[in-house]
Amino acid sequence: MTKEGLIEAIVNKIGCSKKDAAEALEAILDTITKALVSGDTVTVTGFGTFSARKRAARQGVNPKTGEKIQIPAMTVPKFKAGKGLKDAVR
Repeated sequence: MTKEGLIEAIVNKIGCSKKDAAEALEAILDTITKALVSGDTVTVTGFGTFSARKRAARQGVNPKTGEKIQIPAMTVPKFKAGKGLKDAVR
């Protein structure tokens, strides 16, 4: 499902306009992104937890040339599914 598919699903579920659904989805995604950038964790009970995690620098290998490269340390987003989501998917 794409972002457009999510917007359509919101429109069908609650009967709002497509513009309102798009704005609501953008607001949710923007809020989660800003929270992760500031180092906060976002927990949606029954769905899951979004967090930012530091990944240490490491050495990798370029698959084309076999040359060793240094991969820098970085912060990456992480999602841990909640019990409600896990149970629904099973």
